Amino acid sequence: MSLKKVHDVQPKEFKFTEENLNKVEEILKRYPDKNKKSAVMPFLYLAQKQNNNWIPLAAMKYIANYLSMPYISVYEVATFYTMYNLAPVGKYFVQVCTTSPCLIRGADKIVKICKEKISPNENEISKKGSCSWMEVECLGACVNGPMMQINNDYYEDLNEKNTKEILESLIKDKPLKSGSYRGRKNTAPEKKQTINGENHA
Repeated sequence: MSLKKVHDVQPKEFKFTEENLNKVEEILKRYPDKNKKSAVMPFLYLAQKQNNNWIPLAAMKYIANYLSMPYISVYEVATFYTMYNLAPVGKYFVQVCTTSPCLIRGADKIVKICKEKISPNENEISKKGSCSWMEVECLGACVNGPMMQINNDYYEDLNEKNTKEILESLIKDKPLKSGSYRGRKNTAPEKKQTINGENHA
């Protein structure tokens, strides 16, 4: 999304909901009063969840005031970590891992399908507004690559066919189940190993 478009959608104000204010107080109990600035990351995460998965500038200013810290310090944290979205994303936010292990197993094909099914450019919301996508660094599921994270869920052991099916399900607002698409549990071997004729899964 262009800087101009991001500017156009920035809300004038932001406040935590009552529910999130309760969570804020619980978060602050984890830190000594003198170190309450340490709560900036969970606060940003709460703001993002409250605001359709992205953090507006008004939320950063609100958090800065709440934690009695300079606004620029909150901005620095928000812009440093890729888990914070600083512009609107689709209802289904697709993050494709393109670090070496996933790339070797076909992540480039997953990216190509995202371009075809969602939008030709990263961080561009689809015409129907339901999806957006981006490439990311390692998501910590190297054994199950290629993979993608959709909102909070991992879709692993992908190929071109099931990736198309998953993305089409998002467009229809009927997302398919997350997990391994080879049917394995966590990072278990794909095939049973045999030692002296005995099965060892």
